[in-house]
Amino acid sequence: MRKIAALAFAVALLSATALTFGAAAGEAEGEKTLPGADWRDWHAGNEVASLPSLQRGARNFMAYCAGCHSLKYLRYSRMANDLKISETQLADYLIQPGDDKNKYIIASLAPTDGEAWFGKAPPDLSLIARAKGPDYVYKFLKTFYSEPKALTGVNNLALPSTAMPHVLSELQGVQSAVFKTGKNKGELEFAGFEAGVVGRLSAADYDAFVRDTVNFLAYVGEPSQLYRQSLGVWVVLFLLAFTGIAFKLKQEYWKDVK
Repeated sequence: MRKIAALAFAVALLSATALTFGAAAGEAEGEKTLPGADWRDWHAGNEVASLPSLQRGARNFMAYCAGCHSLKYLRYSRMANDLKISETQLADYLIQPGDDKNKYIIASLAPTDGEAWFGKAPPDLSLIARAKGPDYVYKFLKTFYSEPKALTGVNNLALPSTAMPHVLSELQGVQSAVFKTGKNKGELEFAGFEAGVVGRLSAADYDAFVRDTVNFLAYVGEPSQLYRQSLGVWVVLFLLAFTGIAFKLKQEYWKDVK
């Protein structure tokens, strides 16, 4: 039994070390997530475990996105419970007029109106971060640029010819994209952004705003992910400990045979 206890302790120690190393690696990776010269290398660097970030992201989404985009798999009550939002704050700032806390988060814009105004109905965003990845959403929200010929007056590097207007232009401003002649004749390559109309937020503050919004959408894609991950650690520890016990039991049963 002493050997079994020692084995279980060793397993727990190794798991704790692995978790600590993983956290440290995450912090180191977070230091490298600032936008680089090439927008395709940008990373969201979001942390779903950050409750303040999720709360700010919920505020951002409900203020700027919920008018057109639904979260049809998430109830207001579930969001409030997971993100530690009081019922007063939920009712005063987050629930849309005519809804109640037990309803799913459905956009007020009718799909037919979306098709008439933008050419297509705005999609539900419940699984956008899970399907496309947080990095894609992050790049999309940061790479709008002015294009007067477009229906909405803007275009997007992550989703060219997007039907979505730049709803965050008052915060980011409207930047201009510079293109240069590519290696292939007649092909243009993106060279960088130039400052245009100035927004209400600085570049750093807008970046933080987008990260919080992306973080919230990552949570929406799987609200129970943190619980699943924490439970998974204990399941793995149990299986490892049980494997040690089973091995010692096997040795005990087979020692007479040998």
